[in-house]
Amino acid sequence: MTFGPIYQERVWGGQSLCSAFGRSLPDGCRIGESWELVDREEAQSVVQEGPFKGWTLHRLWTERREEIFGHEFGDHRFPILIKILDATDRLSVQVHPPATLAEELQGQPKTEVWYFVQTEPGAQVYAGLKKGVTRDHMRQALADGVVESLVHSLPTQTDTFIFIPSGRIHAIDRGNLIFEIQQNSDTTYRLFDWNRLDSDGKPRKLHVSESLACTDFEDVEPALGVPEGEVIASCRHFHVERWELREARKANSLPRFAVFQCVAGAVRYDGATFKPGDLFLIPAFAHDQLIEPGQDGTVVLRTTLPAEEIPKGTTGGEER
Repeated sequence: MTFGPIYQERVWGGQSLCSAFGRSLPDGCRIGESWELVDREEAQSVVQEGPFKGWTLHRLWTERREEIFGHEFGDHRFPILIKILDATDRLSVQVHPPATLAEELQGQPKTEVWYFVQTEPGAQVYAGLKKGVTRDHMRQALADGVVESLVHSLPTQTDTFIFIPSGRIHAIDRGNLIFEIQQNSDTTYRLFDWNRLDSDGKPRKLHVSESLACTDFEDVEPALGVPEGEVIASCRHFHVERWELREARKANSLPRFAVFQCVAGAVRYDGATFKPGDLFLIPAFAHDQLIEPGQDGTVVLRTTLPAEEIPKGTTGGEER
């Protein structure tokens, strides 16, 4: 089951989806995000083929939940949002609200993981605060325009990843192409935007008080992950694995959905071949069907929901 992408213009976006994945984009548009799988009031993924062609993701979730996704899920909407991010320029320094504050701030919590598909020389991300930074330090850095000096800078490389729990201050620098798997949320509080002007020549709105309220000032040891086992992120909101596909494998050992994104090579399923950048969903009723490598060096990301709540201390951690 495949879905049409929903492209979002961003001041920091570009045209990398064309060169990386052969996408057709409007000329001159700065496409920063491709929403690959989304069930939100303002945006809906639509099935592109097969018996459910034309159905929205929300309709599938509402009317065929057990058949397509599995029987134990109770959320009003499909709880995962999957994007591709093209950071041709740097994103704002920002934070997402933790569950403990989101309702009070009239937002939604957002925990996410970034997988770096392509990176340019010198690319980096900012994540987590340096040890000892306080709210007063941050207020002074905002006044001086040097917020990044208080945040860890981490050089990025292709085929690495980082987990971003709600409350972790972060920013993506230029030169990163990213697969992002996140909670179904679109709440972001901008702390600092590099004194940048938008397409209308105006500064973008900042959310300083909300950002400072949400920031975890004890989050001082962020790190990029390098694939060792297959699991790259597992929390109560999503479970993501990286498969080096050398032979045919079942999509899932449990009767639940699995979403696959091709990272490298090619992957075959149900008579179709998927290339890098492509996403497809295998329904719960077909969980024991096989996917196969289409060529040597095939790598895919596999996303689903965890079989049960992840205990504290496991990969991915807990949001405060």
